[in-house]
Amino acid sequence: MPDQNKTENLSIALNLSLRENNFVKISLGNYHGNEIDLKQILVRKVIIKREDKLAFTFRYKTRDIAKNFSVKAGTELIFDYLSNGFKIATLFTTVNDFIFEELNNGKFVWRILATSTKSVQSVSHDEEKVRLIKPTSKSYLTALKITDADGNVFKNAQDKFRQINHYIEILSSLIKELPDGTIKKVADMGSGKGYLTFALYDYLHSNLKLETEVVGVEYRQDMVDLCNEVAVKSKFEHLNFIQGTIEAYDAEKVNLLIALHACDTATDDAIFKGIKAGAELIVVAPCCHKQIRKEIELNKVSNDISFLTKYGIFLERQAEMVTDGIRALILEYFGYKTKVFEFISDAHTPKNVLVVGIKKAESLKTKAESERRDEILHKIKASKEYFGIGYHHLERLLDLQ
Repeated sequence: MPDQNKTENLSIALNLSLRENNFVKISLGNYHGNEIDLKQILVRKVIIKREDKLAFTFRYKTRDIAKNFSVKAGTELIFDYLSNGFKIATLFTTVNDFIFEELNNGKFVWRILATSTKSVQSVSHDEEKVRLIKPTSKSYLTALKITDADGNVFKNAQDKFRQINHYIEILSSLIKELPDGTIKKVADMGSGKGYLTFALYDYLHSNLKLETEVVGVEYRQDMVDLCNEVAVKSKFEHLNFIQGTIEAYDAEKVNLLIALHACDTATDDAIFKGIKAGAELIVVAPCCHKQIRKEIELNKVSNDISFLTKYGIFLERQAEMVTDGIRALILEYFGYKTKVFEFISDAHTPKNVLVVGIKKAESLKTKAESERRDEILHKIKASKEYFGIGYHHLERLLDLQ
């Protein structure tokens, strides 16, 4: 393992590059330590809230983990890793590149090469991202109190503006999986104050140049009136908000159905509407998984995970996974390719699960397709028996019991 004397040249070069602002990055490789699947560490300098930091990317076999440290703590960590598993360190600066290597025979090599980088990359971690929804010249953002009249995002609306863009980024990637011209009608179920509904309409019409009809469905009449007023002022001619429930809405000819944070079985109502309409894309972010939790609590089946579900918090999480897992299976049964992943809906709220169904081309009524659907029904039945679930609301809506 390299001792302080052996790494002195690297330490001097690293500290000098940081002090003289010509540091580009440092890479640690050829790992022989005890952390399972760790392969490489990359370190670069960033500025976070006007303070210099060292941004570490720990590269494992199947994932990357990013962490930021103070310059002092980060520097110490680099040499700690060199003493505990990493055999090579390559320091890149705008002056020279430096390579420190521990050989198999225990000897050490120090090399100085001509620089491979002529300029320092931007180190600002706070610089503005390229966003699909720009804050300027958006009257709806001003009306919804996200920006002022000049397009400056209010300080107390920064999180909401980031949330809007994050949501549009996700939807844009999903829409790209569909054939061009697919999205002709969108229904946003439980649209609330319409932040995301307006942003989606803006993206579809301004970015994609579509003439898509967008409808926001909201139970609260005051929210409906407010959003329709903003839509008129924004000259969004194909955007309309209506008062009503998800259950009562007629989703005929809807291509994209969205329901974010529809509580408990309202998410099932939304998925049901999307499936019956043959929507090409169904996107839901469920919450409050009460129906399945009550089923599990009522029947109290003894199984391999009973030692976990006896605790309320674990039971709640298990109910969430089972509820959404069965939802995904049901979507697959009806010919959807499913995706389930976490996303951050707001900087100050927990992670949410997004359940996505993308309609596949019509399957032929082959024996293999019939067997696939039978297998899905068997999985649903087995899951219900294992957890003591009498019924799943979406299953009942679609008459799959």
